[in-house]
Amino acid sequence: MTTMHPHEALIRRYFDACNAADYEALMGCFMPDAVHYFPPGLPDIPWKSAEVISKKWIWCVKNLGSQWTIEKVLVGHDSHEAVIEWTHWKRNFNTAQRGDEWYVFDQHTGLIKEIRAYYAAPTVKQAEDLPRVGDQHMGELVDFDYAGRGYHLRWE
Repeated sequence: MTTMHPHEALIRRYFDACNAADYEALMGCFMPDAVHYFPPGLPDIPWKSAEVISKKWIWCVKNLGSQWTIEKVLVGHDSHEAVIEWTHWKRNFNTAQRGDEWYVFDQHTGLIKEIRAYYAAPTVKQAEDLPRVGDQHMGELVDFDYAGRGYHLRWE
């Protein structure tokens, strides 16, 4: 049995805290001055500070029905960086967004100091602007075999 890399373990702990809307757990994942960058189209970006990042994700859980799944993780063997693929399920709107994030960790504490999010498709405001996958509208890459590669196809 292999041991999970500490960076991957922290990312998974971060996603668990997001899904639980747990402020203290979220705060424990970040350097105080952490920054979360996003593609254009969202209000009030980038999110600057652990407190802002934590409060914004809690708002998303409460108002959008947000939940997240991690699809893939790649950790740099000789750096303080990692990349993941994720799905952001907005259950209140029956939509989901796929994307990647690049993580930079503080080399002394191991905490997250930067996240750069990249979306597989443009962010849209209305479900009908997205293609359907089953009974959900999905923001994802065109003609990519998500099912064949074992990605989550719905929030369980």
